[in-house]
Amino acid sequence: MPVVFRHRSFRFFFYSNEGDPREPLHIHVRSPEGEAKFWVRPSVALAYSEGFDARTLRELADVIAGKAELIERIWNDHFA
Repeated sequence: MPVVFRHRSFRFFFYSNEGDPREPLHIHVRSPEGEAKFWVRPSVALAYSEGFDARTLRELADVIAGKAELIERIWNDHFA
């Protein structure tokens, strides 16, 4: 489970086994408060969430949008 980066108490990561066929580019986020999954391209969109409130989800989406190129580069390097 490669960790791409951390922000405050949040860990942004993806699973090495992302399905067959592999799902499109996305990132998982986990903290003690909950977990979420966001699609990264073509634009950041929430796939699911458990435990995070709306304000936190907006913050996470903004963080992901700001790091989308980094996420995509690490995704491509890992799954190449």
